[in-house]
Amino acid sequence: MDNQIIQAVPAVAKKVTTLCVLLKPDGQVERFADRPLEECLKLVEGECVAWIDYSTQDLAKDLDKVAATAGLSQLPVPKLLAGFFSAYEDADTELGITLPAVHVKDLDVIVRPLVILMKGNLIMTVHDEDMNRLMKFARYAPTFMKKIRVEVPVDKITMILERILEENNDRNFEYLREIEKHGDDISRRLIDEHLDKRVVAQEIYLMKHALITYLNVLWATKDVIDSLRYGDADLMTDDEKLLVRIGILSDNIDRHIELSEQMSNVLASGLEVMQSIYNNQLQTMNNRFALVTAYLTVLGTAALVPNTLATIAGSGYEIWGQSISDFWWYMPMLIVATIAATLLSLWWVLRVWHSRKDDDLVAR
Repeated sequence: MDNQIIQAVPAVAKKVTTLCVLLKPDGQVERFADRPLEECLKLVEGECVAWIDYSTQDLAKDLDKVAATAGLSQLPVPKLLAGFFSAYEDADTELGITLPAVHVKDLDVIVRPLVILMKGNLIMTVHDEDMNRLMKFARYAPTFMKKIRVEVPVDKITMILERILEENNDRNFEYLREIEKHGDDISRRLIDEHLDKRVVAQEIYLMKHALITYLNVLWATKDVIDSLRYGDADLMTDDEKLLVRIGILSDNIDRHIELSEQMSNVLASGLEVMQSIYNNQLQTMNNRFALVTAYLTVLGTAALVPNTLATIAGSGYEIWGQSISDFWWYMPMLIVATIAATLLSLWWVLRVWHSRKDDDLVAR
């Protein structure tokens, strides 16, 4: 199956676990753990409202079997795991939702699916056994069930779904702080001039990739919540107050999307800072080469004039029966020519050098 959600995560051999929280018509709440799925489903009768949390070793392989055992025959189950991080399938009397569950470790963003199946008074969450995403809700689910016992069944199911969505979002939001911490470490390391900037550049790329994946998760979650809010599913309540609470979840996601985009802009600024550092280093190197070239120009020009005169003197011409090198003024002429050529070259180089500095100041 072409699954874009499930990514490679080391599997740990564990047994399948099931948690069932049952709200009876008389208001009593019962909690069952590590019971077979078939036994838990038999307890959901009449006006009972139940939440079943089911974990499996291979979600892609077992989801069809779990849905069939729960009596969901109208849902296109394969589509729940074929979407881009999320899915929303409404079959009137049945509802299937897939939400992304994020885990971040050293900028390695792992995305796993959390599947929610709904039918009648039953809401079931199915996930991989190594993703304990709903541990907090599992602890206080009986207390929560007691608080909603006076509501109508459809409102109860909607309130349970809202709590599951909220806890999944809260757990996803926690990892933004870890990404922010890595961003602060990268900013601190950028100050170190002796640090190899290629290493920092690679870290910035990894963090940028993690942010992009995290943003995709947030957008996928927002799409599902907006579908629940505006899709008018038969299993969802029409109570405006409850729909507003689901809308608040969407607003919270919007705020975290803005924070993530701001972090992305900060990373882009970091890349610009690195580029400026590289440009400054290259400019410094160019200035050094220009200085060396100036010195060589002075020395070369200074040696050119006396060298030319000496070449003429050594060409073998004679004046009044004597070589030109025999005249007393020959050596003083070479010395004076060398000094004059050196001073003239130095003056010209300094003039050009100051002219370049003035042009740089005007350009700035």
